[in-house]
Amino acid sequence: MTAPSIDSGTQWLIGLDVDGTILLQDETMSPGVPEAVARVRDAGHEVTIATGRSWMATRRYVEELGLIAQYVVCSNGAVTMRRMDDGWERWNVETFDPSPVLELLRERLPDARYMVELASGQRLYTQQLDDWTLDGGRQVDFDELSALPVSRIVVVSPGHDEDDFHKLVADAGLNEVSYAIGWTAWLDIAPQGVDKGTALEQVRVELGFGEERVLVAGDGRNDIGMFGWARGLGGRAVAMGQAPDEVKDAAGEITGPVEDGGLATVLATVPTPALTD
Repeated sequence: MTAPSIDSGTQWLIGLDVDGTILLQDETMSPGVPEAVARVRDAGHEVTIATGRSWMATRRYVEELGLIAQYVVCSNGAVTMRRMDDGWERWNVETFDPSPVLELLRERLPDARYMVELASGQRLYTQQLDDWTLDGGRQVDFDELSALPVSRIVVVSPGHDEDDFHKLVADAGLNEVSYAIGWTAWLDIAPQGVDKGTALEQVRVELGFGEERVLVAGDGRNDIGMFGWARGLGGRAVAMGQAPDEVKDAAGEITGPVEDGGLATVLATVPTPALTD
């Protein structure tokens, strides 16, 4: 499917989180979302995904939703994929040296499970991680995690809760990286200053969208950065109804929860200007 021609002055860049925004907990689509996405896509808007998932765990939803976006943001902004004639390429990949962070965390969480994502997309992990896509990954000793620059570090520690992780981050002084704490006991660490918003800004500039014509929607703490980005440009930032209070506070709008099709409600407010020949 090719994008229809549209007046560039009315086209929007729309960035959507996946889990808790597009998808329900059982990984089925939120009510009304496929139809709502198709409506804004067919009207000529650039609808894309901005997710904490890796590309290998994201591509299926790009295809299921029939998205024709040129760029897709993955790994909390550390990886941006670009559509090519023969598939997709890793257009922009942000990396950092994981050694200092891993050593700090190892001292404090010696029994945790660790994973890193290399610039190539391959994942190295110390033990099996439930709910994480490890296809094509390789189990390694802890020391091997630091052998190459990485785009992210994931730490899973089932014995710790969200408050524990907040305290850990403060005590360890993780100020040279960006981080997000997941719904359950995991810590997701990215290069300093990198989040979904920084990646979407690169996409916006590349595609030439006006600053105020951006809309993002999400439900997690890893969406706070892109909310600030969108609002700073004069665009729209929408939190899902089930989002934590701090996420809602960062957004400019709040919609219904994912179970009630909150994203579909938001997309219904996006104008569908007349297409040009």
